[in-house]
Order: sequence, then C-alpha cells, then structure tokens
Amino acid sequence: MASLSGKTIFLTGGSRGIGRAIALRAARDGAHVAIAAKTAEPHPKLPGTIHTVAEEIEAAGGHALALQVDARDEDRVAEAVAETAERFGGIDIVVNNASAILLADTENTPMKRFDLMQQVNTRATFCTTQAALPHLKASAKAGRNPHVLVLSPPLNLDPKWFGPHVAYTISKYGMSMCVLGWGEEFQDDGIAANALWPRTTIATAAVKYALGGDAMMNMSRTPEIMADAAHWVLTQPSTTTGHFFIDDEVLARAGKTDLSEYAVTPGATEFMPDLFL
Repeated sequence: MASLSGKTIFLTGGSRGIGRAIALRAARDGAHVAIAAKTAEPHPKLPGTIHTVAEEIEAAGGHALALQVDARDEDRVAEAVAETAERFGGIDIVVNNASAILLADTENTPMKRFDLMQQVNTRATFCTTQAALPHLKASAKAGRNPHVLVLSPPLNLDPKWFGPHVAYTISKYGMSMCVLGWGEEFQDDGIAANALWPRTTIATAAVKYALGGDAMMNMSRTPEIMADAAHWVLTQPSTTTGHFFIDDEVLARAGKTDLSEYAVTPGATEFMPDLFL
C-alpha cells in the first residue's frame, strides 16, 4: 500500500473526530502533521485538544506540530501555514476538515450562526488552501504528489437538501464548489483537489450534539472509516483530481468491502444515512 511517510500535512479542525482520525492514520505512516484548530484547552463536554492529538500523533510514529488557529482569521492561518512549512520544510497536503453546523430553517437561523458557517466552512477552506498554495506548487515541482482534500459532499441541486437547512447547505456546497474549481484550476500545476464524504453518519461530537444524540451515534460508523478512505485518496497520483468521493466507495476501490469493523454498534447492519446522499 502507498504510504504518506515523510509527507507534511496541514489539517484544520483536527482536535477530535474525523480530523483526529485522519491525522493518526497518517502518523502511522510516519507523516508530519500540523494540527490547526481552536481547542488548546480542554472543553467541558468535548474530548481532545491540539496538544493531546499532537501527543497521539507522536506516539503513533508521526511528527506533530500543534497550532492554535481560528480558521476564520486569515492572518493566523497564514502564520500557521508558514510555521508548518518552516518546521517541516514544506507542505504536501492540505486537509480542510474544520466545519460548523446548524440544521435550522431560515426563520430559526440567527445571522451570527449564518456567518459562522460561511466563515468556517467555505471561507476558511478557501483561505487555508490559498495560503498553502505556494508550498503545494513547490511540492509538485519536487515530485511529492501534493493534494488538497476537502471534507464536503457531492454537489446535488435537489431542493430537498436545501429546504430544511438552506444556510448550512450553502456553506457545505461552497466547500464543494471550491473542489470543483480547484480540480480544474490546479491540474496544470500537478496538485490534486478532491472531496470526501461519508455514506453514513459518523460518530462525532457534531452527530451527538447537533443531529441525534446517542441513538444516532449507535447507528453510525467510527471516524476511522473516513481516515482510511482519506488515506487512499491522498496516496493516489495527483492526476486523480476533481472527484467527490464517498467513503465506502473509496474503500471498495482499495479492495475493502467488509466494513463491519467501523460500526459503533458491533454487528450492526443498518446505519443512518448522512446528509446530501
């Protein structure tokens, strides 16, 4: 299997959940991983900080850099990207994982939350990738197979994905439209840009607190399915670009069809479908 050994990854929102799982999967290959997230101090309800994940990365065999970053702050994002490149000698991969969610209709979406979702989802994805782009171009020239991976859904203009939570959908589709554009824009530079989305809900804090509590968690898969799928995507040639990948389809391409290990509830055969699929 292809490896991420020696590659440098700049990952947003990696203090818990899917981001943490992607970081640890890369660390097992010996990757350098910069964890750029807001949580530097323990949260009363949510596990994990940039420092605890950095320790886990080191223990797994990787090299870590913990960076406290609000992805809405373009100056801090630029500083963090520069710190990562200086520490590890460049950047080969950007994983845009940071995201904000509120599943509410128009009447019940405060403008403060509307702005938060646009800023953390679409704007931060664009900002982070823009800041890292010179390093990704340098990686391409050095033959290091650079990638941008965005955790966002395939584009689908069916109104059913907009009616219940139009603000959130706009923000996530904004991320996906970045992928659509970058797949075209970056191909001559030798940089891949792809999206990845789960078939089922994933057992994360967002699912527990924003979607359906423990009942939905028990009908979910673990973040490791997304980590293994992301690993496959990030080890493909950078000519594999502009795709909207789904986790189970990716693993099938990799020859893995038995997904039972990812079930939160052992032996489960029915799972909650994720949004947008």
